[in-house]
Amino acid sequence: TTTKPKIEKVKIGIIEPLTGRYAVFGQEAVDAARLLVDIINNELGGVSSLGGAKLELYVEDAGTSPDTAALAAERLISNYRPHVILGAYISRLTAAVAEVTEREKIPLVMDALVDWLTERGWNYVFRLAPRASTHGKAAVDFVLEMAKKTNTTIRTVVVLHEDSIFGTTVANGVRSQLIAKGVIPNETITYAYTITDFGPIISRIRELNPDVIFSVPYFSDGILFAKALQASGIKVKFIAGAGGCGYTDPDSIREAGEAVEYFTNTYSYNPARQTQWNKRIVQAFQQKYGKLPTEAAGIIFYSLMFVYEGLEKAGQMFPDDPLNPDNLRAVFLSMDLDDSNSIAAQLYPTGRVKLAANGENLYGGTAILQVIGGQPRVIWPEAEEGVTPIFPRP
Repeated sequence: TTTKPKIEKVKIGIIEPLTGRYAVFGQEAVDAARLLVDIINNELGGVSSLGGAKLELYVEDAGTSPDTAALAAERLISNYRPHVILGAYISRLTAAVAEVTEREKIPLVMDALVDWLTERGWNYVFRLAPRASTHGKAAVDFVLEMAKKTNTTIRTVVVLHEDSIFGTTVANGVRSQLIAKGVIPNETITYAYTITDFGPIISRIRELNPDVIFSVPYFSDGILFAKALQASGIKVKFIAGAGGCGYTDPDSIREAGEAVEYFTNTYSYNPARQTQWNKRIVQAFQQKYGKLPTEAAGIIFYSLMFVYEGLEKAGQMFPDDPLNPDNLRAVFLSMDLDDSNSIAAQLYPTGRVKLAANGENLYGGTAILQVIGGQPRVIWPEAEEGVTPIFPRP
């Protein structure tokens, strides 16, 4: 009789932008992965169905271009051949990574949002995070709901976004939801993420005099815009971010200061969700890294916990070959998770995770944070305890 091979460790790769203009996101994602691997290995005792096998994390820098991201994936695979890879936050970098992981048949759990990443017919891509267009829709639903509640008139709307596939897809979600609700955006303004001067855009905003600006920034562009708008003295009733990147995360607040007071943004993660595991992991992250986890960390929290729970199930369903990519795919697609049976679900905004055949979460959902008194606060779909959304801006 053949004895089944003893699995000492499960290799988890993570490819994130750790240098260059997106490093603020990649660093937070890797910090989150290190924290979770530590919790899984030490508090949860590793993967019990695989004899207590520990997770081992291998980190690669995706850089700032699709080429560097693809090379990072090739390097990671040729050096370590991970059983599962997570990454790469920036959608066009993630698409480049997926081309490589798909060819190599390695499951890729994506922390990038652009809708079409799950529409390419790729077999080994999985995404728990809500799609980019879902973020755009949420921003609109929130603003219109608050306008109705507070009797605030919204006549003119500007959509402002950085011009990558990420900014464009989120902004398309904003526009289509506005139109569905009978609000026609007056203008859409696009700019390159590398922008250094918002002067001409501020002049245009002054001419348009919008009641609301829906904005899709990454990081440094968001800081620059917020400061330029503040300096201009233009009064806008509300600035609603979408896409989980700028304005209301601790790093943006640190850099932009009072310029982002009362700004909101949509997130793929809700740090105020009151489940046992969410509270524990938020607290552990804050203790270790000194800041509230938001988008980049949050997506990794539930994505990596989903992988861990999948590995547990793989050991039960496929004891003879649990780490085979086709077996892992079958396991990931078979999982139906909620708060009662899953840590990953407790970390997820909607409390439900069930993947469709293309790897997309059927229960994708967002939360909205607002900067109130210089602090990031969850205000929607329900406000955290003791917090009231400020709308319109005073």
